Amino acid sequence: MAVRVLPFHFPGIPGVACLFQMRSLPGEDNYEGTITFRDDLDAAKVRQNRQDLVNCTGVSTFAEVHQVHGDRLVFEPEPASVEAVAATEADGLATQQGNLALMIKTADCQPVLLAHKSGRYIAALHVGWRGDRQLFPYTAVRRFCEHYKILARDCCAVRGPSLGPARAEFVHYAAEWGGYFSKYLDLATTTMDLWSMTRDQLHAAGIPHRQIYGIDLCTASHPESFFSYRMDRHCGRQAALIWRQA
Repeated sequence: MAVRVLPFHFPGIPGVACLFQMRSLPGEDNYEGTITFRDDLDAAKVRQNRQDLVNCTGVSTFAEVHQVHGDRLVFEPEPASVEAVAATEADGLATQQGNLALMIKTADCQPVLLAHKSGRYIAALHVGWRGDRQLFPYTAVRRFCEHYKILARDCCAVRGPSLGPARAEFVHYAAEWGGYFSKYLDLATTTMDLWSMTRDQLHAAGIPHRQIYGIDLCTASHPESFFSYRMDRHCGRQAALIWRQA
């Protein structure tokens, strides 16, 4: 198996598991593990990467969406295929179904995984800087809780490896963000603390601070371990997955 993963388990929720994919080791003949199809890549190798990754979960099916940097959350998505490109446009998935892993694809954007303390409800969010600007972490938690009639205070969240505060440069801050987000801007470096921004939105939605976790690995600072769009615009994509264990 050529894919590498970083596992994560929410403390106190034994029925839910997560993983964050890493780049494959140099020399592996699998495009370093990328799981997104591209015209210049051998589709068979990408399919194998996707299958190897799903095999890491121990469940037989997964779901994904065509991510568009928006704020749409899809409930109870249909199982996907390792051979097909996702068609449904959205940036989040949620389910109460077992034996189904929810997949988010990133290369600097934040993968945010959610779980209810009962272990019955899970969600996966793709939070790019545009998603943060649209308050997607906040609205997604609120919709997740409303849909399943649960309380945000009973949920946990984890943010995976993504673009860190020192590397998230926005030289056109005024046009791209505006004054509402100024507390996250470092004027000296024109960088934004997207990690804190996401954490604050999750907390504002009702998740207690102590139940918000973060894997503080910057994708742009660890190009040997993660794909980074800021470092290479022609890079692949790694995945984050969450699933209910049997």
